[in-house]
Amino acid sequence: MTLYFLVKYLHVLGAIVILGTGTGIAFFMLMAHRTDDARFIARTASVVVVADAIFTLSAVILQPVTGGLLMTLSATSITERWILASLALYAIAGLFWIPVVFMQIEMRDLARNAAEQQATLPERYFTLFRRWFAFGFPGFGATMLILWLMIAKPF
Repeated sequence: MTLYFLVKYLHVLGAIVILGTGTGIAFFMLMAHRTDDARFIARTASVVVVADAIFTLSAVILQPVTGGLLMTLSATSITERWILASLALYAIAGLFWIPVVFMQIEMRDLARNAAEQQATLPERYFTLFRRWFAFGFPGFGATMLILWLMIAKPF
C-alpha cells in the first residue's frame, strides 16, 4: 500500500464519518423531538453533542489535512476548479454546522431544565429546533456536493 492510498483511505473515511454522523444525529434528534418528551430529548441531545464533538469534529479537522496531503502527493494544484468549489462548499458547510453545534447544546440545556422542573419545553426550544432543522439542509447538501466533486472531478 502506498502513502497516497493510505491518505486517500483516511480522506474517504473522514467523508463517511461526516456524512454518517450528520445523518445519524439528524435522525435521532428528529425522532427525539417528535416525542415532545423533555427528558428523552435531553438525553438524546446529550449524546448528539458528544458524538458531534468526537466524530464530526475529528473528521472535519482530518479532511483538510488529508486533502492537502493528497494534493501534494498527486501534484494536483489547489487552483483546480473542482477543488476550489469543494473548498467553498466546505466553508459553507462549516458556516451552517458551527451554529448547529451551539443550537444542539442550548436545546439540550433547555430540555434538561424542562425535565428537571417537570415543565413543558419552552418556545425557545422549538424556535431553535426549527432553525437547527433548516440549517441542516444547506450544511448537509454542501457536504453531499463535495463528495460528488471528489468522485466526479467534473471540471
